[in-house]
Amino acid sequence: MLFPDKATSAPRPSRKDFEAANTTRIETPSSLCKKRRSKSPRTMEAATVNTNLKASKPQLESSLDSQDFSPSARLLFEIITRPSSHDIESALSSTGIPPTHDIVHEVLKLCYENATAAITFFRWAGRTHKLTSYAWNLMVDLLGKNWMYEPMWDAVRSMKQEDMLSMTTFVSVFGSYCMAGKFNEAIKSFDVMDKYGVQQDVFMVNSLLRAICHEENQTTKALEFFDKIKLKIPPNADTYAILLEGWEKEGNVAKSKTTFGEMVIRVGWSPQNMSAYDSFLTTLVRGLQADEAVKFLQVMKGKNCLPGLNFFSNALDTLAKQNDSTHAISLWDIMASSGLLPNSIMYNAMIGLHCNNNDVDNAFRLLDEMVFNGAFPDFLTFSIIFRCLIKNKKVHQVGKFFYEMIKNECPPTPIDCSAAIMTLTDGGDPEMAIEIWNYLVENHILPLDGSANALLIGFCNLGRMSQVRRFAEDMLDRRINIYESTMKKLKNTFDKTGRHGRDKYDCLIRRWKAP
Repeated sequence: MLFPDKATSAPRPSRKDFEAANTTRIETPSSLCKKRRSKSPRTMEAATVNTNLKASKPQLESSLDSQDFSPSARLLFEIITRPSSHDIESALSSTGIPPTHDIVHEVLKLCYENATAAITFFRWAGRTHKLTSYAWNLMVDLLGKNWMYEPMWDAVRSMKQEDMLSMTTFVSVFGSYCMAGKFNEAIKSFDVMDKYGVQQDVFMVNSLLRAICHEENQTTKALEFFDKIKLKIPPNADTYAILLEGWEKEGNVAKSKTTFGEMVIRVGWSPQNMSAYDSFLTTLVRGLQADEAVKFLQVMKGKNCLPGLNFFSNALDTLAKQNDSTHAISLWDIMASSGLLPNSIMYNAMIGLHCNNNDVDNAFRLLDEMVFNGAFPDFLTFSIIFRCLIKNKKVHQVGKFFYEMIKNECPPTPIDCSAAIMTLTDGGDPEMAIEIWNYLVENHILPLDGSANALLIGFCNLGRMSQVRRFAEDMLDRRINIYESTMKKLKNTFDKTGRHGRDKYDCLIRRWKAP
């Protein structure tokens, strides 16, 4: 017990129910793990202790550098974690620092990798000051995250005696067991809650489901518990949202459909259930069942339960990656007809999808539409369309769109300019190719090598050797790198013009080889 001088009367989980209850060793990982993304974080509400961590062992989130701690808290923490300390409590008292509520909270937060030190400090602080429920919940969470389940339950029983036990405490217990992969123990903790005076209600059901589903590939385990408890404690929309988020994370389309169908029957339709709808529809789209998603969207629209822009943005991004223009257009039409205004990111996704499918006309239509909906084109918007025009050899439009990009202060990249010059010279518009080259030179847009070589090869192919020579000499003056392959191309072309041409090439090659 944390306070062995106090008797206990609260029921104690049996060793049969908790095989790990006598485990008191401390697991202290040497490194901290990163937080995982979660739509429904299971952070302790009272203690604000983050439990959004996943590993084969509980991995803890305590660091002297993780947040600002007071000098007093740091000093006390250093004392309780000194390897050579013998009489720690005397050392703590000699500091003259009173264990105020704030100090206790700070020290406990620092102790997530030093559970035994936390116990010592907690006992010392509790002898002179009444500890808050915040501190007790921190202690329960800290012990659970270190796999110290026996002391954790001692703390829970002490909290009951102190009349500080709450739902938050058991939310932490659920999280600790689930993080360690002890899902059955988490469920048994739920089963004994009422013996500790904490009501088994839908909030606690959802808390346990959330803790289970937060771990990788455990939604089936959560569903098993849900199926057993739902007749005793009716679920609400949040219950289904948690399960649907789990199926979304696992990509289980079949289970998601079953859960969603049950949700509609039990709780009906409501705009307040948007997170559940988002998870369900996202699962369908990612699971290559966008046709089903479109059908459900049409139903939801009729029920006034259409998802918001966040879903449509993510869905369009997924469909763009799948190159599924058919269903992307269907989603876009549903969104637009419902009065939702897409943002620039969504426009770029659709424009990119049209361009990938060589649908230049619809790409331009969306470009014109953007400004009217308050979504202004950016560098990516122009680049996507410019590359599409180049790829499809739309010679006239390449030149025209180049000017449009300059006008909107979104000039193409040097690589795109190189490709455009090649397309223009091959397509019979060398003058526009020169315009692009001059723009690059005059505005000192580097590197120039790619565009320079593209210009030389393009004019070689056109047989305009006098211009080739003039361009090459200017490039050499500017110390632009003319590729060896380009020089070979120039040699072959100049050779075909006779001795005079070979003489011109000889002059160029000498300059090219010069240091």
